[in-house]
This record gives sequence, structure tokens and C-alpha cells, in this order.
Amino acid sequence: MERVSLLSRGRFALRSWPLLRQILTTAGLTIPILFASVNAEPLNPESVPLWMRYPAISPDGKNIAFSFEGHLFVVASTGGTAQPLTAGPSHDTAPAWSPDSKLIAFASDRYGHYNVFLTNIAGGSTRRLTSYSTDEIPTGFTPDGKYVVFSAHRMQAVKSSQLPMGTLVEEAIPTAALPELYRVSIEEGHEPEMILTTAALSAQFDRAGERLLYEDNKSYENLWRKHNTSSLAHDIWLFDKRSGHHAKLTSYPCENRNPVWAPDENSLFYLSEQSGSFNVWKLAIGGAGNSAPQQITHFEKNPVRFLSIAANGDLCFGYDGEIYLLPHGATGPGKVGIQISVAGNAASTQHLHLSDGVTEIAVSPNGKEIAFVARGDVYAVSIEHGDTKRITNTPGQERNIAFNSDGRKLVFAAEYDNSWSLYEASIVQSKDKEPYFFNSTIIDVHPILENGQENMLPKYSPNGEEVAYVENRAAIKVINLASKESRLVLPGDRNYSYSDDDLWFGWSPDGQWILVPFLQTGRWSSEVGIVDAKGKQPIINLTKSGYQNIQPLWTQGGRSMIWLSEKYGLHGDDGNEGDPQYDVYETFFTQEALNRFRLSPAEFDIVKENEEKVKKKEDEDKNKGGTVAGAKADDENPATKISPVTIELNRIESRTVRLTLASSRIVYAAVSKDGEQLVYLAKSERFRSLVTQTADKRIKAPGRN
Repeated sequence: MERVSLLSRGRFALRSWPLLRQILTTAGLTIPILFASVNAEPLNPESVPLWMRYPAISPDGKNIAFSFEGHLFVVASTGGTAQPLTAGPSHDTAPAWSPDSKLIAFASDRYGHYNVFLTNIAGGSTRRLTSYSTDEIPTGFTPDGKYVVFSAHRMQAVKSSQLPMGTLVEEAIPTAALPELYRVSIEEGHEPEMILTTAALSAQFDRAGERLLYEDNKSYENLWRKHNTSSLAHDIWLFDKRSGHHAKLTSYPCENRNPVWAPDENSLFYLSEQSGSFNVWKLAIGGAGNSAPQQITHFEKNPVRFLSIAANGDLCFGYDGEIYLLPHGATGPGKVGIQISVAGNAASTQHLHLSDGVTEIAVSPNGKEIAFVARGDVYAVSIEHGDTKRITNTPGQERNIAFNSDGRKLVFAAEYDNSWSLYEASIVQSKDKEPYFFNSTIIDVHPILENGQENMLPKYSPNGEEVAYVENRAAIKVINLASKESRLVLPGDRNYSYSDDDLWFGWSPDGQWILVPFLQTGRWSSEVGIVDAKGKQPIINLTKSGYQNIQPLWTQGGRSMIWLSEKYGLHGDDGNEGDPQYDVYETFFTQEALNRFRLSPAEFDIVKENEEKVKKKEDEDKNKGGTVAGAKADDENPATKISPVTIELNRIESRTVRLTLASSRIVYAAVSKDGEQLVYLAKSERFRSLVTQTADKRIKAPGRN
């Protein structure tokens, strides 16, 4: 049975967009998820279950606890039918045995984040030991069995010199990059106590409770990353409580994980990639110094994971989705034969209501419909009526959706064949018959770029003839849809991506330029620049500030741009989850545009009134001249009315204005089409504020979201 969940991978979850939630709720969108296979399976216990995770052998060596499909099971170490310990919709994982082999601590997300729970091997009720709002993962017990040891990012000690981690600015999601080590009583209602402020993963006490083995964690690299040989690779350490001394035990430049004490406590077993893939190694630490490590297992194809040990020295671990046992004194490990006899109780077909869980959205140019991604597929929904159309239905993931200028095509990235490629969906029927995606009957989905590279974040040019995109998470390229030829616009060494979709760029309204933040040579901070969309000119630095500058946007039809700068804010401030403080700035590309901005309210009203008169006369002339059809076509395709963008580089820094009244933790900013209103989303201590500000910097209407 597949465990279905819908996670937000975008910058904001749908709950940040109440209107869109209402639209999708009105639509009553459901998706049937089929779990039944085409060929009926025999009604027998699952004799070869795969992806049993976190196996932990009991100290007495009699049983093995493990996680399978989100629940905990216990099986005899000799194999056989596994008995379930937990059930229900929550995800339970990371079992750890008490010294007497009677209790099991584990992590469960039944209240949201993973908390530490306790249960008896005989089954029955569970006891919640922690309730903090970050993930808490148990690693073992204290030797007396009175406390559970666990890792969590709760609160670093005041004297800690570690890098403070809280929330990544780019994705606005919590991360426990450098967790502390705690213990909590097995009796209910006790607050945890800190053991170490350093990041100590897989921590294991010796029998006396005076020494602690652990693996370090130096960064927020993915814990499942393989073959890391950088300075951020994990090492095994020994902490002596009496002296307070930390001693590094491993020195080979590779990943070293998951230490456990050998029965003599003068040596230890651990997992290491010293031979290529993760295997079990042994290291003696007694005597005058550490000896050379000794390789115990010799698997080659896949990594060994989840090492544990019984008091008699029997080793237990996971390999290739199954559980293995290496008895003390044996020459090699053997697979533990396990059967899972629990029947699933979920319906073979489930209808999921998707008013929540949408990962990204795109609004059509005419404002009539919204495209969105849910469960990795693309949909379109009518804003007014809620009618919904499914555009893709594939096992591969789709994302990065964008409309073209007339709203008749959608471009997106998809992972159909081991790499991310670019695809286009277009409405086949004529516009008079089927004007929108949500009411279309035939949609043509076809590739526009499949070259084995990782191609993401596609964006149409204003005329829809080309698509800009990111290649291999760094370089920005442009593909011509007619010729299928791509050209380099911004080299990959001017970008750096921490995670997919965190790069930023935008076409100029006339399609001649692309606005980007880029890394400065020799500095790890970004400036804002423009590059020629033809790829014939080097990047032009527009900000030249030396500070961090991000999120540039074209404004007022290309007459100016806005961006965020930390010039006057607190740089990398950790007062609230590690976010720096930004201001919104606007740079005017011509002196004329700046002069218009500097008009007094009375002068601006006169200019605006004259502009409206001119526009009204132009519309009347078009109608009188018999060009009504042409005018209508212009209204439906705004790209036909775009004027060339003029950029005066001389003294451009003197045409820059700070728009915000004070620095704050700004997440996103935008300016109205006429340039008269600034809207930005700023984070405060307890909530996010949506602030609207007029051009003369008078706050018009604050709000909360």
C-alpha cells in the first residue's frame, strides 16, 4: 500500500492564497488514486518485504525492531513473521531499545512534527515524552534505562559558537541542520535536559555513562548524500563527560556514520565509505592510540545503513531494503527472512480533495484562469466558476508552470526520463470554440527540449517565440521554439543553487534583455544585472553595491526595476530564524522615468489626466479608422503593444531610490502596473505582514496574512 501525502515544494503553500483555496474548494477537485495492481496478487503474507528501514537489534539479541511503510514492527532475530507495534495514519520510525530490551523509544509525527514516544515490546498503549515543534529523533537510552537520548534543534547553549540555523530564506521552511543532543525521562511530563549543544547524531553511551560516541554534522547537506569527500563529510567523535573533551576518531576523507560500541568498549563499529560504498568497519580506540580501521563487510552495489549491535556483539543493519545479521564470530552476514502479515485497510481507489497541498500556481494573462501543480501534475481552473481541467496525467513530476502572452500555451519542466526536460501544453481547438484550458477538450503536450541535461524554470519571452530556462541548476539559456536551437545567456559560474527552483530571472517587456541576480567575481554575494537575450554581450552590473541584492523585477513596462537589498538592514541577523533584513529599491532606467517619480501629488495628477486624455483619443481614432478588429487583437495579446525598453547606463546609480520606510525581513515585493503602489510581504516575530505603500512612501494600508 502506498502512503499518500501531499507536500508543498513551492515557495508558498496554498494556504497563503485564500482566494485560490476558495476557487479549488468550489471546484471540488478530486483525483482517484489507484492502489490495486492490474494482475491480482495472491492473498498471502508478504514474504519478501522491501525497504524495511531503521532496523535495531535488542540488547539481548533476541529481537529486531524496524520501520516498514510508516509503522513499527518487531521480529525475532532468527527471522519469521513480524508483529506490528504501531498502527494508524501517522509515520513512525527510528526505534531504539532500552537496556533491558523491554521498551522501545521511537519518533512519530502523529501530532505534526516528529516527537519521541515510548512503547512496550509486548504492545499496548504509547507514551508521548516530548512535544516540541521541531523534529526530535531518538538514538538510544542512558545506561540506567531512565532516560531516552534524542537529537533535536530546540535551543543552542548561549556560549555555543556553532553556525545558528533556523529558516532558509529561499524556501521559508524550517531545518534542523545542527541539532543539539538531549535526554528526557521515560516518565511522562518531564522537560528534556541538554547533554551537548554540538550536533551529535547517532549518539551512544558506554555502559558506565561516562563516554559518548557520536557522528558530527557540519552543515545542512542532505543526510542521505553518498560519496561526499568534502570538509563537510561526517566524522566519528568520542566525548568524555568527566573531562569535557571531544576526540575525533576518524580521519579518512569520506563519510563516517552510525557508531556503536563493541562489547569490550575498547573498540567500536561504524559505517564508512572508505572502500567506496558504505560498509561496516571496526576501529580500536584503547591503548596508546587508535589503530588502523578494519573493514568488516564488503558490499559493493548499495550502501549499508542503520547499524546496531546487541550486547553479545551481534551486528544488525539494513542493505538494499532488507535486514541483515552478522553474529559475533561469524565470517559473513546473512539475510534475516521476514514475513509481513498485516493486511492493509485502505480502499484500492481513493478520492483526494486537493483544495490544499497545491505546490505552485500561474495566473493566465487575462486573469480568467489559474494553472497549478498538485501531486506532480498540471491542472487549470476557472477563477470565476471553479471548473477544473487536468492537463497532465503521468507518473513523472511536473513543475515550473508558466503561461505564454495569449494564455493559449503552458510551458513546464518534467522529469519523465531520469532528467528534467521542458514541455509545452497548447489548446488545439480555435479560440472562438475553446478559449481557455479549463474548458478545452483536446490539449497537445509535446517536448520542446530533451537533451539529457537538467533543464528547469522555463519562461516564455513576451512574444512567445522563445523560452528562457536554467540548465544544470546554474546557467541561463534561451531556446528558440521554431529552430530548436539554444544559446547561452548567463554562464553557470555566475549562479549558485542550494535547491531546485531557487534561482531568479525575468524577461524585459520587449524581450531584448533578461534581468538576473548574479554572483560577483571573488565575492559570495549577488548584484543585480541585465544580460542581452541574444547572448552577444556580457552581463551589465546595475547595482554595484557590494551588498546582497536579490529578486529583481521589471516594473512600469520596463521603465524601471525593483529589487531587495540588505544594504541598511541587519546582515544575516539571527533575531528571527536567521533571516537578513532587506529594503525595496527602485532603479529608473531613464531620467524621464525618475522625473515622473519625483512629481508632487498635484503635478502627478495633472500628468496622469493628460495621459488618460491622449489614450482616450487614440482609442477613438482606432475605432473611427475601422481598426476595431486590430485593436481587439492588441488587447488580447499585450505583446503586440510593447514599446522598446530604453536603458541609460550613464549615472544609473544616481537614479536609484529606497522605497521602504525601514528595513525588515521582506520575503517578496511587487509594484503595481502603473508604478503607483508598492506591495511587500514582511516577516515579523509572530506573523507575516502584507504592506501596501504609495509611491510617495506614505503607508496606505497594512494587513496580515
